[in-house]
Amino acid sequence: MTTVLFAVKNINEFLWSGPLLLLLMGTHLYFTIKLHFPQKKILEAIRMSVTPQRQDTGENLSVFATLSTTLAATLGTGNIVGVSTAIALGGPGAIFWCWITGILGMATAYSECFLSVRFRKTGTDGLNRGGPMYVWENGLHNRPVGGFYALLTVIAAFGVGCTTQSNSIAQTTATSFGFPPQAAGFLAALISGFVVVGGIKSIGNVCVKIVPFLAVLFTAGCLLLLFLNREVLFPAIILILQSALSPRAAAGGAAGSCLMLTVRYGIARGLFTNEAGIGTSSIAAAASGTPNPMKQAYVSMTAVFWDTVVMCLLSGLVIVTNMIKHPDSLDGVSEAGLTEAAFSYLPGGNTFLSLCLVAFAITTLIGWSYLGECAVEYLAGSRGIFLYKVIYIVMIYVGAVLPLTFVWECTDLINACMVFPNVAALFLLRKSIKS
Repeated sequence: MTTVLFAVKNINEFLWSGPLLLLLMGTHLYFTIKLHFPQKKILEAIRMSVTPQRQDTGENLSVFATLSTTLAATLGTGNIVGVSTAIALGGPGAIFWCWITGILGMATAYSECFLSVRFRKTGTDGLNRGGPMYVWENGLHNRPVGGFYALLTVIAAFGVGCTTQSNSIAQTTATSFGFPPQAAGFLAALISGFVVVGGIKSIGNVCVKIVPFLAVLFTAGCLLLLFLNREVLFPAIILILQSALSPRAAAGGAAGSCLMLTVRYGIARGLFTNEAGIGTSSIAAAASGTPNPMKQAYVSMTAVFWDTVVMCLLSGLVIVTNMIKHPDSLDGVSEAGLTEAAFSYLPGGNTFLSLCLVAFAITTLIGWSYLGECAVEYLAGSRGIFLYKVIYIVMIYVGAVLPLTFVWECTDLINACMVFPNVAALFLLRKSIKS
């Protein structure tokens, strides 16, 4: 197992150190220019996402529910812990490159969701289903590649969507509240299971109620900290910009690194957080009842905006302002602990942050369960869904009680493998994408 883990780590190090970053950033930039900067319509897209649509969605989701489900699957540890590690390893300038990734990534998210809605399938139950697998089958007439992507999605659902999230819950509750991992895993499986067994309508309804509330709550906490640190906010912004563009990244109490590492960790964290280019957000987009692929694509594009452009930026500013104002708070802090160090200056801040981490992880469990369900149905039909749900719920508990170093590495590799068929479909069908 040690040999396999070492090999997987080396592969990930190679892929995520250059080839995939160049591929994804190139894709983001290409579609930004080709579609004449769809980002400029972000305010209109936000308005569309919260405006009730006068249409019969039947059993399908509203556009806001698809957005909430997408955010459920992407918001969470990446915005809190991921930003912390990016700054620790790449310096404050990593926040700038993470932010740029979000800005440009909106065009890629728009493109993949447009194609997903256009080439989706409506089942005999009246539900819409889509994603890169259906794009390959119905748009490119290549079911084997679609099946390959669906298989990767199922594996990713059990990895990044399930076991790693429940493990984060167990570690957070054990550290913050002294809660046994077994109990944390059981409760996480129980809570998520009640929602998962209800199918897409149940998942959508829960995500609509919980995800916006969590996002607003965490954003409010960040804004309060920025207000408390307001005297160093402008110096923090200057430090981020200087570090992003200078040959050396001055990281204060964090690890300084060369410009290449700053760019690498910033871009990689942005890509991991919003998943633009991986294609998973388009699976939720296809569940919308709207017949207009352009409208749904614009709404789905806002997920990247909220996830990376807004929340990752706020998390980063909180960390950097704390580094400047309270440098002593970083003594002995781990790479993933910079956010916790910043929130320690907010009354009850560490408890608040822990609860946010747990709640975000629960919503990720719920959101990713649907993405995996769609992939299972594509591969095995409706007969495979019940077994998938049972295994998924069991794996939530398993993830909470087992060490997951190998799973994390395999998940990174699976995500890398998902990029290639998704991006290939985008370029092969680029003439079909309208904005």
